[in-house]
Amino acid sequence: MANIKSAKKRILVNQTKAARNKAIRSKVKTTIKKVDAAIAANDKAAAEAALKAATTEIDKACSKGIYHKNTASRKVSRLAAAVNKMA
Repeated sequence: MANIKSAKKRILVNQTKAARNKAIRSKVKTTIKKVDAAIAANDKAAAEAALKAATTEIDKACSKGIYHKNTASRKVSRLAAAVNKMA
């Protein structure tokens, strides 16, 4: 454990930010799973609605610095391609 006051503060701040990042990443993963579930169920309307929600969450995570812009773009692109490929 750190002895210096500023080091103790850094540990606390880092824990807080790590928890925030983890929560946002988890939310993104959940929305992606909802899109995948709708695709598996072959429900195009639900998949498109879930895709819109997932895209929003991914963009929010990107703007907060959780994901790099290219990573966010890749995730959205793959989801959109999967939804568009549905019958």
